[in-house]
Amino acid sequence: MAEVKEEDVLNALREVYDPELPFNIVDLGLVYGVEVDGRKVKVKMTLTTLGCPLSVYLVDMVEEVIKQKIPEVENVEVELVFDPPWTPDRMAPEVRRLLGL
Repeated sequence: MAEVKEEDVLNALREVYDPELPFNIVDLGLVYGVEVDGRKVKVKMTLTTLGCPLSVYLVDMVEEVIKQKIPEVENVEVELVFDPPWTPDRMAPEVRRLLGL
């Protein structure tokens, strides 16, 4: 069994796109942290807005993509956090440039 690495999880999460912006959640800076404990993965993430109506959809997508892309993972926990609040400063420089920020 291959060891699950944080980098593998982040690469998988690059396939989850924000429904309102044409960028993935990693490059948008929505992923605050990834913890790997054997076959368990915990993702700490936020949303661009506190009352995002698609929060359940995004959480489901995160869980699904990790399980699909990394078959060694048995359990995925997603924790939504809002402190610190997300700001465009968390975006990858390339994304900020493309958005004209």
